[in-house]
Amino acid sequence: MIVFDRRALRRQRARAAAGFARHDFLARAGAERLADRLADMRPRFGRVLELGAHGAILRDQVGTGIGTDIYVAADIAPAMVATAAAPRVTADEEALPFAPDSFDAVLSNLSLHWVNDLPGALAQIRRILRPDGLLLASLLGGRTLEELRLCLLEAESEVAGGASPRVSPSMETRDAGALLQRAGFALPVADADLIDVSYPDALALMRDLRGMGETNATAGRTRRFTRREVVLRAAAIYARRFARPDGRIRASFEIVTLTGWAPAPSQPQPLRPGSAAARLADALGVAEIPAGDKAPRG
Repeated sequence: MIVFDRRALRRQRARAAAGFARHDFLARAGAERLADRLADMRPRFGRVLELGAHGAILRDQVGTGIGTDIYVAADIAPAMVATAAAPRVTADEEALPFAPDSFDAVLSNLSLHWVNDLPGALAQIRRILRPDGLLLASLLGGRTLEELRLCLLEAESEVAGGASPRVSPSMETRDAGALLQRAGFALPVADADLIDVSYPDALALMRDLRGMGETNATAGRTRRFTRREVVLRAAAIYARRFARPDGRIRASFEIVTLTGWAPAPSQPQPLRPGSAAARLADALGVAEIPAGDKAPRG
């Protein structure tokens, strides 16, 4: 199923590249979270691939602490990856041009939420990782821009008598771990942070999204320019429903972080059922109740 227009996404990212440094706070927030997790692991990854590079933001955050020999930056838009250090390539996450077992780690910062077939993309990443290789990725989750979504829907329904998709759909955190398992990753972990950002008004928020290259790229979006009346009505609804005490509006961005490892014999393995050497009931000092029996009343 085609949810996103990847050609439109490429154009948006190319258009945003020149002025991206003025709108990069969200990319920096995602990069900080990935760098923190890598610092906790204290790993060494000789060959690293970054998918969806926002210039050098993630590489600068990661630094030299992971012992990288080769760090390849890739993005769907040549202009966006042009400011990253070499080696760099233009590549689409939906069709990765790398051989199996090419990398010790794949990092991705706020890019995979634009992929149509996320399970397929994760499976491709799993294929290009060496055994015990790491996938560490952040992407925007389902609560992102929930305020803007509601306001645009209400405004367009009032002004135009109907509504079209205006804000891209995003993955729910509860589904992330299952997707990693489905793609063949071991030890999957998914967690989310909600970031509240304030803007003077909804128009400033929309300008920032354009500067990030994060505007609507859904395949079902209307191809006509949004009517001025719709935008102004949405801004008015936003100011009424989501204003802070200081008069500024809030905008929510949910960052979901995924961690998974390519399977390897050296990784911890779950014990076989019934192989435990001690009983939990003994450790807790309680009587064991077989499954299906009711606990005595007392």
